[in-house]
Amino acid sequence: MDKANSTGQRQFDLVVIGGGVNGAGIARDAAGRGLSVLLCEQDDLANHTSSSSTKLIHGGLRYLEHYDFKLVRHSLEEREVLLESAPHIIWPLRFVLPHHRALRPRWLIRLGLFIYDHLGKRKLLPASHSINLREHVAGAALKEQFIHGFEYSDCWVQDSRLVVLNAVSAQERGANILTRTRCTGLERGTDWWRIHLTAMKNGRETGDVEQVFARSVVNAAGPWVEEVAGLDVNSQSAHGVRLVKGSHVVVPKLFDHQYVYFFQNADDRIMFAIPYEDKYTLLGTTDVEETGPPEKVSISEEEIAYICENASQYFDLPVKPDTVIHSYAGVRPLFDDAADNASKATRDYVLHLNADGPPIVSVYGGKLTTYRKLAEEVIDLLAQPLKISQGRWTQDSPLPGGDFPATDFDGLVARLLAQYSWCPEELIHYYARNYGTLTDTILAQANRIEDLGAHFGDTLYEVEVAYLYHHEWALSADDILFRRTKVGIENEQKIKPLLDQWFLSQAEILRH
Repeated sequence: MDKANSTGQRQFDLVVIGGGVNGAGIARDAAGRGLSVLLCEQDDLANHTSSSSTKLIHGGLRYLEHYDFKLVRHSLEEREVLLESAPHIIWPLRFVLPHHRALRPRWLIRLGLFIYDHLGKRKLLPASHSINLREHVAGAALKEQFIHGFEYSDCWVQDSRLVVLNAVSAQERGANILTRTRCTGLERGTDWWRIHLTAMKNGRETGDVEQVFARSVVNAAGPWVEEVAGLDVNSQSAHGVRLVKGSHVVVPKLFDHQYVYFFQNADDRIMFAIPYEDKYTLLGTTDVEETGPPEKVSISEEEIAYICENASQYFDLPVKPDTVIHSYAGVRPLFDDAADNASKATRDYVLHLNADGPPIVSVYGGKLTTYRKLAEEVIDLLAQPLKISQGRWTQDSPLPGGDFPATDFDGLVARLLAQYSWCPEELIHYYARNYGTLTDTILAQANRIEDLGAHFGDTLYEVEVAYLYHHEWALSADDILFRRTKVGIENEQKIKPLLDQWFLSQAEILRH
């Protein structure tokens, strides 16, 4: 629990700046080791980079070509750790890599996949093998020239929910989670940091400022890490970030199976085509140097054309820009390793500890797959200055809703269908995939479909909106439409006004 000093200002062992996957993971790890923790995020949780990913938990097959074996090994080891910790929002996928004769020889790809199979600890996921695309179901959607290919394993993740569930777990262990709260000042004292926290509304500072004190700080601000570091006049880090924009598009379903395509492009980039939200295909990503403000990032017409053109190199039916029904873009804050182009920049992370006085750790780079390992290492760095006695604990601890066997998602669905027999099967499956065993909390007071409250559209009922508002820091329509869920992909214009009105009604209730 946090404490107050003699003037009534709150004191913490650790303040974490940034509510992306790294910040939420660090807050969870620290709270579980007995620290009093405050996490502040200037917008919503996972508002930027962490909700703009390709949504994969993967080793990074293409990083083998850059000889980044350490990153690939750590990522492969984490795949199954994360799968077992959150089998409701993370699940296995089989990937199909068609062989493009003009790009890489088959023997080289097979060698890479052999290394990929054996570099990490793989117990749950099946190994890779060669396939004949004339016979494999994934071959039907491809051009006739693609005859040979390979099949291998990686995992899918509901990226925004991964962040939120880490924050929920941190709060369950005593952490304070403040969204819409920007760190606007860092003052280093002899033993404490004085930290200025400014309330935000609609992306603007409200003028309401609170001062808190902390024995340590972690700067996990992602694209804003250098800006936050600059608040400390004694910042000593010589590291920097390289801002690289990654964009994705969503189109109507291009194929009717659950395999993911891994496409090689002539410019040495790669692209994924992924079954998405049952009705769509997700295509991406790009690597474009970003020089503008991270919060203003958006996909360009050139990127849309690039994605569609490269997908059309493989699919029998061309993918055209006018078929795009949704898109998103995010800025990856990659550690600046001076690579000659964005595609070759490392996806590994660097941690910088400044212990000249009360310690501060700055996080540079990172990826979804390695967030838990990164969080462990951050708290280990603080173990000595903060005299932390409790060791690592998150590897064997499931995230909220993930307390069931990783191989028995179907068993969870069967149990929920039997327990809530009045609820449509499609809706039960949706709840299970987003909330796991927390479905019982959402449906605790419901005995018939009418008990779910107002139906906003698609799978979204009032009972879920209320749960997200009260338990998961959802304070606006966008928080629900595009981060806690994805129901806004096609139904934003229909559902958003209804949600806006619902949130206004909650504000009225609070005022009275």
